[in-house]
Amino acid sequence: MYKILSKISIVAMVCMSVSCKKETTTVVKANDTIADTSKTQFPDTLAALIPKPIKVYTNDTVSVKAYEYEGLKYYLNQKNDTTYVINFWATWCVPCVEELPNFEKINAKYKENKVKVILVSLDMPKMIDTKLLPFITKRQLKSEVLLMRDPDQNTWLPKVDSTWSGALPATIIYNKDMRKFYERSFTYDELEKEVSNFK
Repeated sequence: MYKILSKISIVAMVCMSVSCKKETTTVVKANDTIADTSKTQFPDTLAALIPKPIKVYTNDTVSVKAYEYEGLKYYLNQKNDTTYVINFWATWCVPCVEELPNFEKINAKYKENKVKVILVSLDMPKMIDTKLLPFITKRQLKSEVLLMRDPDQNTWLPKVDSTWSGALPATIIYNKDMRKFYERSFTYDELEKEVSNFK
């Protein structure tokens, strides 16, 4: 796993090696501060609730919305009948890239069963056009990909989860009744088992 670091030179050194971190799992009740976005609301109202990204990166085949934490938290706190699988990753994180196909399989298998996979990239801004967008195209990622563009990780990391050290990969699985945070990698079977606990 990798640490999110503010110094680019340190990040470059970290990218060269893989370190292990013990598994951390947190279980909490889902946060109830976001407005209910259940089916009872009109589609226009739902669209109005989605925050405007600070920027949209695009190439010939894909587009990625970039958010600061205040925009991203909308995706982290939904109150409807869907189970959300939010994976924090980066193209330079080897364990992240290795487990991405498992999230893609979950997305394909359960998308008709009210399970939504969102991949939140923590790639640096200078890597978006040269690394992230080509990576999404080459891998043909079908899950929604968002970009976290908030440099103040010391502020937003504990808001995502109070136990998150900043290591990648990290995943939140939640619905309106339950929320779990994982600071670890997943095999497909492990991920499917966790998702099934929310059904």
